[in-house]
Amino acid sequence: MVKKQSSMVWDMKTMFHCSIIMFFLGGLATLSFYSNSNQEAVSNNIKVTLTTTTTTTTITTDQSNPDTDTDTNTNTNTKMNVDKGAQVFEHQRRLKIAPPSLTETCDLFSGKWVYDNKSHYPLYKEHECPFLHGDLACQTYGRKDSKYQRWRWQPHGCDFPRFGGKAIVERLKGKRLLFVGDSVNRNQWDSMMCMLYSSIPGEKKLGQELNRTLYTFRSNEYNISVDYYWAPMLVESNGDDPSNHRLDHRTIRVKSIEKHARHWVDADILVFNTYLWWRLPIIKLLKGPGSLLGGPNQVYDEIDNVRAYKMVLETWSKWVHNNIDPAKTKMFFMGLTATHSNAKDWGGKKQTTCYKEKEPVTVDGFWESGTDPKMLRNLESSLSKLKAKGVNVQLINITQLTQYRKDAHPTVYRRLWRPLTDEQKANPQRSSDCTHWCLPGVPDVWNELLLAYIFPATETASQLKRENY
Repeated sequence: MVKKQSSMVWDMKTMFHCSIIMFFLGGLATLSFYSNSNQEAVSNNIKVTLTTTTTTTTITTDQSNPDTDTDTNTNTNTKMNVDKGAQVFEHQRRLKIAPPSLTETCDLFSGKWVYDNKSHYPLYKEHECPFLHGDLACQTYGRKDSKYQRWRWQPHGCDFPRFGGKAIVERLKGKRLLFVGDSVNRNQWDSMMCMLYSSIPGEKKLGQELNRTLYTFRSNEYNISVDYYWAPMLVESNGDDPSNHRLDHRTIRVKSIEKHARHWVDADILVFNTYLWWRLPIIKLLKGPGSLLGGPNQVYDEIDNVRAYKMVLETWSKWVHNNIDPAKTKMFFMGLTATHSNAKDWGGKKQTTCYKEKEPVTVDGFWESGTDPKMLRNLESSLSKLKAKGVNVQLINITQLTQYRKDAHPTVYRRLWRPLTDEQKANPQRSSDCTHWCLPGVPDVWNELLLAYIFPATETASQLKRENY
C-alpha cells in the first residue's frame, strides 16, 4: 500500500515537471515565430507611418536604404504580409487630419488689456481716414489724451494674428462684407473702413442707398464691398428711420424681418448685432397686420425686454436657416457691449459716468450694471440651436473685453446732433456718450478678432504660446 502511494506521488511530480518543460519549449517556439516574422518584414523594407492629431511616429526598418518610401500616402505596390496589427497601422496611415486652427484651440475672448506704446496701435490716424463718421473722431472734437488708443487685447495663454492690411485686402477681393444692426455695429463698420482704407489702392467710394438705410464702402478695382445696413432691432421697428429714431419707447413687428433681410442675402460675410435698443424694460409688440408702426391707432402687447429679445432672435434664426447657405456665406454675431453710465460700478462717485475716465478697469471679471447677462444667454442659446441644425453662426464674444474699457468712449468729444442746452453744459456727466467708442480704439480690436475667424490661421495655440501674460 505504501509503495502504491509513493508511486502516485512520483507520477504527479513527473507530470508537473513535464508541464513546465512543455511550457518552456512552447515559449521558445513562439519567440522563434515572431523573430522569423520580423526578419521577413525587414527583408521587404517595410516602413509604417502612424499619424495622430498631435504627433507623427515613424517606424523605419531600413534607414540606410535611400530608396525607402517616405510618403505617408498609401503605396499600392507594397505587399504587406504581416499580422492584423500592421493592417491597423496601415489603415490609420491613410488618414489626413488637418491641424486645429487657432480659433479652435484658444479662447480669444478671455484675457486682459495691456498698455503697449511700442505696438502697432493705433492701426490708423483720424486724419488719414476721410470716411470716418464724425460721431467717433474724438480728438477731432477736442479730446486731448490718446492713451486709450494704445491698449492691446491679450488673450490668456495664446495670441491672435494682428491686422495686416494688404494681406486682408487680398483675401477680401471679390467679396461683400456686410454689417447689420444698430449704431454700435456702424461703429464697427467705421473701424473696418478705416483699417482697410490705406491698404486698398486706387479709388474708394462711400455711398448711401435705400434712403440711407444702406451705406456702402467700395473699391471697384478690387471688387471689394464693405457695407452697413441699419436695422437696430433686426425686425421692423419704430427705429427703422436712420435719422428720426430718438424715441422714448420701442415698438416692433416681431415676426417681420423680410423687409430688411432681402437686402442681406447676397453678402459673402454677414456680421450681425443687436442689443443697444433692447435696454428699455418694456417692448411693445404690434398686433395684427393693419396696425402701423408709429401710427395713431396702434394695437400692441407690452412684454419685458428679455422675452422680446428672445422672440426676435427666434424670428432671425428661422430666416437664417431658411435663406442662407452656410457653405457660401460666413455668418457672425457680435456679443453685447458695455455701457459705462454708472461710475459706482467701478468705485467712482455717485451720479457720475465715464466722463474723463482715462484708464481701463483692471479687476478681472468686472461687469458693469448696464449689461444684462440674460440677454447674452439668449443669444448663445439661439446660436447653439442653429448649429444643431447645421448652420454655424460664430459668436464674436466681445462682451467681457468691453466691460473693462470705461476710458474709451466719446463722452462729450463727438459731433452733436443738436446743440447742448445750458443745463447739459453745466453737467457734462449727464450728456456724455458712454455707449459708443472712439476711433481709432476698441472696435479695431473687435475687427481683428472677427478677421481671425473669417480667415482662420493654421497655427495652433501652442505655436503662439507666450510665457508671461
